[in-house]
Amino acid sequence: MLILRDKTNSRWVHVIMNWYPDVYFGVFFFLFGTIIGSFLNVVISRLPSGISIVQPRSRCPNCLDPIRCYDNIPIVSWLLLRGRCRNCQSIIPIRYPIVEGVTGGIALALYYMWGISLTTIILFCFSAAMIAVFWIDIDHMIIPDVISVNGIVIGFIAAQLQVLPWITWKESGLGFLLGGGTLYVVAVTYQKLRGREGLGGGDIKLLAMIGAFTGPYGVMFVLFLASLLGSVAAVIGMALRGFESTTPIPFGPFLAGSAVLFLFVGEEIVRAFYEISSFGW
Repeated sequence: MLILRDKTNSRWVHVIMNWYPDVYFGVFFFLFGTIIGSFLNVVISRLPSGISIVQPRSRCPNCLDPIRCYDNIPIVSWLLLRGRCRNCQSIIPIRYPIVEGVTGGIALALYYMWGISLTTIILFCFSAAMIAVFWIDIDHMIIPDVISVNGIVIGFIAAQLQVLPWITWKESGLGFLLGGGTLYVVAVTYQKLRGREGLGGGDIKLLAMIGAFTGPYGVMFVLFLASLLGSVAAVIGMALRGFESTTPIPFGPFLAGSAVLFLFVGEEIVRAFYEISSFGW
């Protein structure tokens, strides 16, 4: 903290000087998050197609013109270009600045929750993976194993190293088993009753990964909220878009979004629920 002589004897001087470092680091984490968000856009567009996420350099998918460095500034470039390619004027999806802004916001929020720590880094990586899964499943109806399977291992190791302070390695393992096992039973039961696939293996592995990071209570929170949101989306789709009961709706985005939400409010909600339940008994 910078120390200055307080000639006014005002307590606000001390408050502001203590506040400055948080602002500086907060801005840094947000900007860093937007840069990672820009990279996530590459992952989202290339990973499902098996294209390298490193080479070739970013280019317009329509005219294949390489994107100039000054046209690749997160959020800002999209606004300055008004959402169009400089060369061919094709539309740049609004998803790009959304992903960059959301990733930056999550990085900022994690910093204010956990400070500069390994916990912040691990949870940011987890959140980035959830953002990628969210959009890939919407676009392609798949969840790449390279994200979920590697995520299971990372989550378990992080819990064992006590980087995830709310769960032990045993709870991480239980979350993994509960998450994957629950959806596996649901998928098998649905297929036997209806004669067709209702849940893909990607959803099963994704919830197993989420369980490895959040533990059994996290799995229950995520599964409940994702199922609720998915049901609401299905009803709205049938009412407004003419969806039928057999219309496939990706479940991954609801799982991924609920998992990120759990990082910030899930533990408090679960605790409040059990306090209310205990009071009722």
